[in-house]
Amino acid sequence: MATTTHGITTGAVARRLGVSPTTVRSWDQRYGIGPAVRGDGRHRRWSPADVAMLEEMCRLTSSGVPPAEAARAAQRVRAGAEAGGAPAARPAVPAPPVEPVEPAEPEGPADPAEGLPAPADGAPRKGRRSGPASGLPLGDVRQECRGLARAAVRLDGPSMDRILQEVLAQHGLVTAWEEVMAPTLHAVGRKWESSDDRYVEVEHLLSWHVSTALRRAVVAAPSAVSPGAAPVVLACVPAEQHTLPLEALAAGLAERGLPTRMFGAAVPAEALDAAVRRLGPAAVALWSQARSTANHALARHVAGTAFGVRGARTAPLVLLAGPGWLGGRPGPGMVRPAGLREAVDVIARRYENRAAPGEG
Repeated sequence: MATTTHGITTGAVARRLGVSPTTVRSWDQRYGIGPAVRGDGRHRRWSPADVAMLEEMCRLTSSGVPPAEAARAAQRVRAGAEAGGAPAARPAVPAPPVEPVEPAEPEGPADPAEGLPAPADGAPRKGRRSGPASGLPLGDVRQECRGLARAAVRLDGPSMDRILQEVLAQHGLVTAWEEVMAPTLHAVGRKWESSDDRYVEVEHLLSWHVSTALRRAVVAAPSAVSPGAAPVVLACVPAEQHTLPLEALAAGLAERGLPTRMFGAAVPAEALDAAVRRLGPAAVALWSQARSTANHALARHVAGTAFGVRGARTAPLVLLAGPGWLGGRPGPGMVRPAGLREAVDVIARRYENRAAPGEG
């Protein structure tokens, strides 16, 4: 059979690797990691050594190694397999090069992640062009961020899980969120907005895996306070559907051993009021993504809700979380943290300053 003699087709190898046939063909055209032997009519047929090379390419790019460098390492894997009759041992993932110099590349990203835009964090950008054909690059971000983006555009769930677990273990929740998860989510979202609704599936899958990683972090974290300690209430204001930043806050608080109650998206005002009165929380974080959803009257109401025994009544600290609250000054009993790290620190200090008899 032709398949036995010349290897498997591009479609078959793409399904095996969990990538698109377009990605496999673009790697061939752009980085020269095509099959060693072409079938009749110049159709690609991939031998076991070719497949081992592509598997290494996937592994390295998922780890954040630049595609050109990953291709060179992958070719060495095929050379070793062909020389020894079996795939060579995998080399260690190389460290990211310092200011790598690569030859000029054709217009349009072969790897879709190369066309993802960078988050608007004000950091300097260098080294890659931007324009209608190539899109904006990710910019100067962590290697893990590039790896997560490449895994996302390949719809490679196992690689996303592995990268997220590794970055959480190595860098902690706040750094993982601020320097890997959030920049990648912003990049994919902007690519979707600028690409006529392409990449919607990428954003949905990436969001699900990020959410899963954050919830695992909450479950795995040990408590650092007494079982009866007042929790932190986390809720999106009515009409607000964006929950991932609150999930990151829940995970960040869990990492400090602090208790939370997550109420999720679009919590009705009446339900939030009932939850606050029943739980007597130490703090309430209200997320608003846009000014159109920010409910200042609700925030004032929550900040003024007192509970506890007579003579020792207290009210929760209200965190106005998210860009929707920008503009104006927070009212009494409210703070507006600049980011996740500050939000976690503010709430942690709240617990440190509360006397033990006043908890609960």
